[in-house]
Amino acid sequence: MATNAELTDEYLQIINDLDGDIEGRRAAFTYMGGSTAIVHHQVVACSFLPRLFNQRTYDTMKRTAETAHRILCKVIQRYLDDEDYRAVFDFDPRLEQLILLPRGYDALLPFARVDTFLNEDDYTVKFCEFNGDGSSGMNENREITNSIAPSESYRSFARRHQVQGCDLFEPWVDEFCAIYDTYDHKVAHPRFAICDYLENGVVDEFHLFADLFRQRGIDCVVCDVRSLSFDGQRLATEDGLEVNAIWRRCVTNDVIDHWSESQALIEAVRAEKVALIGSFAGHIVHDKQIFEALFDRHTQAFLTAEEIDFIEQTIPMTAFLNDDEVNIAQIRANKDEWIIKPSDHYGADDVYAGVGQTQERWDELIDRFANGRAGYPFIAQRYITPFRTLTLPPDTGIGDVPDGAVLTRPQLYNNLNGLYLYNGHFQGVFSRLGPLPTISKDMKGITAATIWVDCETC
Repeated sequence: MATNAELTDEYLQIINDLDGDIEGRRAAFTYMGGSTAIVHHQVVACSFLPRLFNQRTYDTMKRTAETAHRILCKVIQRYLDDEDYRAVFDFDPRLEQLILLPRGYDALLPFARVDTFLNEDDYTVKFCEFNGDGSSGMNENREITNSIAPSESYRSFARRHQVQGCDLFEPWVDEFCAIYDTYDHKVAHPRFAICDYLENGVVDEFHLFADLFRQRGIDCVVCDVRSLSFDGQRLATEDGLEVNAIWRRCVTNDVIDHWSESQALIEAVRAEKVALIGSFAGHIVHDKQIFEALFDRHTQAFLTAEEIDFIEQTIPMTAFLNDDEVNIAQIRANKDEWIIKPSDHYGADDVYAGVGQTQERWDELIDRFANGRAGYPFIAQRYITPFRTLTLPPDTGIGDVPDGAVLTRPQLYNNLNGLYLYNGHFQGVFSRLGPLPTISKDMKGITAATIWVDCETC
């Protein structure tokens, strides 16, 4: 079996043999410029070189993602069932209220993406964070794959190998419909809505999913949570038509921020007049204090020995950045060992790796965020050095330079692999890369297509 690095070297050699495949790269860049891979009004930065994964990588990712899902579902269920266990978490009372709202269908964690650092030499895995229903990136992967698939580089590689991308659209539509079919109050001809606070959402992606539902004969709309109305019996969109099920794309802390404007949705869920897929219980997974909770003795009391070992092998040490939880002086003095981040934000907001900071700047950050000084809790986490692989940086400006001026030399970038789970089934990967210690769009991060090579997937 070829390693991922060997597959990448082979692909790069094909590009080199094609004199850089300038034509393919220009076509891919042009395609992306007109694509729907748009986040916050900008087309995402991407690489012409896909991430190429072998069978061992697929098997490792599938096992890791599905084991994590099983453990997280146990935690969610215990939180719902055991009032005493809830003390393991430090949640705003309104969050606890949302988490305990009735669900009415089988799936505990319908949609998730668990972000991981995979060492592609020894196949060890460490988690970065868990994401629930607000997870995105499916359309980025689809569009980037579409952009490179017509290129001679890709077609030449595909003639030598069995290749397949990640289908992240139709399987979720299938799963959503199957989950709704278990809902206690399902109706024969439901109307679905994909809901977020739209200024925060990946709206182009929402509309693609809505179109797929409509192709199944199911009316589906994209709407803002604040536009919903509830009369005690019917939850309706602004056109006055009833909604029977919602794919919740809004993260729970946004609900808290828009509390009064979100009461129609909350009251409809409380009255069991709409299926909220997934429920607000997914916040237990989204909040980064879950990493600390997994090591708590009250959690480990209901896990198997194998699950506890999995946690110990994959979860970096995590604690609130408070004097009563960690040795802040040690964190201050050993900055390269730590990363700090808010417990309950998203989009890499206020995430700082000590290795990327000067000591003076690190001291300032600790002073600003420790002990709740920012007005919201921060965590400290052991920094995991990402695995580095060769990639081609974004082809920005490729249409404005002659062929000989196009940069063709690959560069080493850090990797972060987001593993998608559709009701506990591993479905694919969101492959992100970056040149800096923190991998995010704000830190020159890019996305690459994910391609399985010579793999049997299921």
